[in-house]
Amino acid sequence: MVELHFSKGSDGLLPAIVQDHRSGEVLMLAYINEQAWAKTLATGQAHYWSRSRNCLWLKGESSGNIQLVRRILVDCDADTVLFQVEQLGEAACHTGHRSCFHRLVVDGRLVVEGRPLFDPEAVYGRKK
Repeated sequence: MVELHFSKGSDGLLPAIVQDHRSGEVLMLAYINEQAWAKTLATGQAHYWSRSRNCLWLKGESSGNIQLVRRILVDCDADTVLFQVEQLGEAACHTGHRSCFHRLVVDGRLVVEGRPLFDPEAVYGRKK
């Protein structure tokens, strides 16, 4: 298995940049630990470490918006990864937007681009 330098990360977590494998659109930034890394490599589905829930997380296990990993790139220091994924389902963001990067800074304010593709309350049973 490819060894990453988890000791460099805060609490053993490394950043995982997630990009659509066809369009190059940046979908999200998440974190992985050794367990998430091993699970992603073993299954071909993106697994992350949820800092808020403090547990392993299969992307899309609640929403159905799963990420199939098509390619993985590792940076020169082996402490950041780039997952190029096939996003199954419309959205990568828990807010219902396609990308987590849906807010644009305009004149010192945040302006939301686009509309949610699903209702988070209907999917998760609570407001996200």
